[in-house]
Amino acid sequence: MLEQIVEPLLGWFGEHARILPWREQPQPYRVWVSEIMLQQTRVEAVKPFFERFTQALPDVRSLAECPEDKLLKLWEGLGYYNRVRNMQKAARNMVEFYDGEMPADYEKLLGLPGIGPYTAGAVASIAFEIPVPAVDGNVLRVITRITQNDGDILKQSVKRQVEEELLAVMPKGRSGAFNQALMELGATVCVPNGAPKCEECPLSGVCLAHQNGKEMDYPKKAQKKPRKIEKKTVLVIRDGSRAAIRKRPAKGLLAGLYELPNLSGWLSQDEVLDWLKQEGLSPIRIRRLSDAKHIFSHIEWHMTGYVVLVEELENYFGKDMLFIEPKRTEEEYPIPAAFSAYTAYLQIRLGQEKYDEK
Repeated sequence: MLEQIVEPLLGWFGEHARILPWREQPQPYRVWVSEIMLQQTRVEAVKPFFERFTQALPDVRSLAECPEDKLLKLWEGLGYYNRVRNMQKAARNMVEFYDGEMPADYEKLLGLPGIGPYTAGAVASIAFEIPVPAVDGNVLRVITRITQNDGDILKQSVKRQVEEELLAVMPKGRSGAFNQALMELGATVCVPNGAPKCEECPLSGVCLAHQNGKEMDYPKKAQKKPRKIEKKTVLVIRDGSRAAIRKRPAKGLLAGLYELPNLSGWLSQDEVLDWLKQEGLSPIRIRRLSDAKHIFSHIEWHMTGYVVLVEELENYFGKDMLFIEPKRTEEEYPIPAAFSAYTAYLQIRLGQEKYDEK
């Protein structure tokens, strides 16, 4: 059945493919960087991050040699920081074993840190024209609607089934275009949220879900467990010219990044003042800030905040906190977007916020 989708899909893609920076210059490194960034991030949001990252780190060797703080700062605003750490591990592996180049081999790509079947398939097919599928959420949605596949797309067995079906119809010499066409169709026509635009779809004539009026019944997906909720009190501590930040632990959520000081639970004003005094600080004024929420994949932070003015910090000898000029945080210290509701009080702009102004 899927043999019928190849030619109409490629014809549609030739006319409707978006102009994207990684498509204009589809070198293996650029394809790889774009695919990692595009995981759970919209195309339009990725563009400025991609340009910034590839200008600063234009090849595998420069990524392998990049200091961690600079690397995390370049990634700031994209989240999922372990992805860029794994990219650096993979880059160092490529420097050691592949002379600083991405291997033109699906299995070797799959053996690199942080590269799974989808990313290996995307790089192999787009950059090297190796006929392997690249199955992400967009592709799963398109194929399960076309075939009316009732399997749970969160199961690896269903994903493997789709990969095998696509491998059997992969067009020789056009595997990269075929994979990108499926992704593009899923992103722009057979969309993830809301009704698909079937009247614009080149495959509506062979789509079983469309023929049976069941487009919205697919793909099938088991309900996820509810996220764990963590309550936090975030502190914006200033002495007039400087502000407090601290480095998170080397392992765990947002490992190694900088953050605004924060405490577990929702603390009262008096509890915050007591904590500050225990830290050796002398608060002058305190003001409650608005509540905020940040959602990670498995956790939600429900936050309340305070901005606190303290006495000059020349005599502060605390071990955990750094007091720096806010402008330096913008340039040197990667603070995750989870704190964006409160960094505004430091006149700090994080990640994408810088580009939204342009």
